[in-house]
Amino acid sequence: MSSNNLTIDIDTQGLITDLQKLIKIPSVSARKQNLEECAKEIVEMMKGIGIKAELLYLESDQNSIPPVVYGEVKSKSNPNGKTLLFYNHYDVQPEEPIDLWDYEPFEGKVDGNLIYGRGASDDKGELITRLKAIEYFLKHRGDVPINIKFIVEGEEEIGSNNISKYLKKYNEKLKADIVIWEFGYIDQEQKPIISLGMKGLLYVELTAQGASRDVHSSLAVLIENPAWRIIKALSTMVDEKGRILIKDWYKEVKELSKEENIVVNNEPFDEDSFKKEYGISKFINNLKGKGVKKALICEPTCNISGLNSGYSGPGAKTITPSKAMVKIDFRLVPYMEPMVQFKRLENHLKENGFDDIKVTKIHGEAAGRTELNNQYVKVIQNSANEIFGDSIISISSAGTGPMFDFIDLLKAPCISIGGTYIFSRIHSPNEYARIDLLEKTTRCMVKIIDNISTTPL
Repeated sequence: MSSNNLTIDIDTQGLITDLQKLIKIPSVSARKQNLEECAKEIVEMMKGIGIKAELLYLESDQNSIPPVVYGEVKSKSNPNGKTLLFYNHYDVQPEEPIDLWDYEPFEGKVDGNLIYGRGASDDKGELITRLKAIEYFLKHRGDVPINIKFIVEGEEEIGSNNISKYLKKYNEKLKADIVIWEFGYIDQEQKPIISLGMKGLLYVELTAQGASRDVHSSLAVLIENPAWRIIKALSTMVDEKGRILIKDWYKEVKELSKEENIVVNNEPFDEDSFKKEYGISKFINNLKGKGVKKALICEPTCNISGLNSGYSGPGAKTITPSKAMVKIDFRLVPYMEPMVQFKRLENHLKENGFDDIKVTKIHGEAAGRTELNNQYVKVIQNSANEIFGDSIISISSAGTGPMFDFIDLLKAPCISIGGTYIFSRIHSPNEYARIDLLEKTTRCMVKIIDNISTTPL
C-alpha cells in the first residue's frame, strides 16, 4: 500500500462497533423478523455520519413490505458531477442450525482478526464499509467529491421480490451514473474479484399428491407413492451429466465473445483450495481448468434445494406418504426470461405425462450484466489495485441478485466490488468478516469515489 493510501484514516473501532450493532439485530427476512428495527438503526447511523436518510415505503400499509433505507449526500463542490449509488441489504439469512455455531449468531463476537455473526459479511459488513467511506470524506474533508446515494433493502435474502417496485416508484430519486453492488469477494491470494454480472434465478416447487392421507405401506401395491412420482419427474429433467433436458431450455443462451473468453481464461481459480474448503475430492463431470470457471460464470443450472416426503424421524414407520414436494432453483444466464423458462418447465412435465404434478413459481429474476468495455470498469479496477495491489475482473458472479432490475430501470451500469473473503461462510454457521478486509474495502470505496471525481467520463 502506498503512503498516500495510509493517509486514508479509518476508524476501525467505530467500524467494528457499528457492525456489531447491526449484527445484534436479527433481521431475518424469511421470518419477517426485526426488519424495520434494523432499517431504522441504519437511518440513525447515516444521520450520525451526516448522510440525509429516510425510510421509503411502497404502500400505506407499512407492515406488509419492508421499507428500504434511502441515503443521500450531495457534493457541495461538485453538485453537477457524477452520482454513485450504493446498493446493499439489511436482511440476513436464518441462523439455523444454531448448534453448529461456535459463538452466538447475533452477538458480533470479535476473535482476533475476525468478527463472527449472521450478516457479518452478507451484507452488514459490506454496508458498513460504504458508510465509513462517506464518514471519512465528511469528517476529514467536509464534503464528498461526487454525489452519493444509498438504497438498502430488506428482502434480498428472499429474492428481492419488491425491489423493482421501489426502483419504479422512486426512479427519479434513485437516478445514478454508476451502481456499486452490495458485495464483492476477496480470493485466497487477497485479490478483490470485480464482478460485472449476476446470474438470474427461477425458483419453483413441485408437488405430487397421492392418497388423501398417509396409509399403511402394505397398500403400496395398489396406491401410487407420490415420492416415486416426483423422482420419476425429476429424472426426465436432467441427464447424468447435469445438462437440462427441458425443450428449448438453452435456446436464448449466447456464446461468450472473444474478449469475454480471454477474461475467463485469465481469471485465476484455486481448485485445490476450493475442494479442501468444501470437503470434496472432485467437481461434477470431473471439470477442470477453464471448464470450472466457465460453469460458474455462464452455465445454467437445475438444482434440488429441498426434497420432502413421508417419515424422516428416528427408527421405522412403514407408510406410503400422501404427498411429496421438491424445491428446485434454476440459475439463469443473460437473455433467459424467468417466465419463459417457467412455461417451458410446465410444458415439459405435461408432455412427459406429469400433468398431475402441481408446479408453483416461487420467484423469478433475470440475469444482469455490465459490458466489459464500460467506462467505469477501468476506474474501479485502478482504484482496487491502488489499495489491494492487484485485482481480478470477472464476467459474472455465480450467484443471483436483482442486478437486472437496476440496469434496466435505472439505466446505470452495476459493478460488484467489496471485502467478503471467499470462504467467509456466508449463509452457513460461523459466518465471519475479516477486519483487515473491512478496513481495506473502506479505503477502496474512498479511492473509487475520488477517482470517479477526477477521471473524465
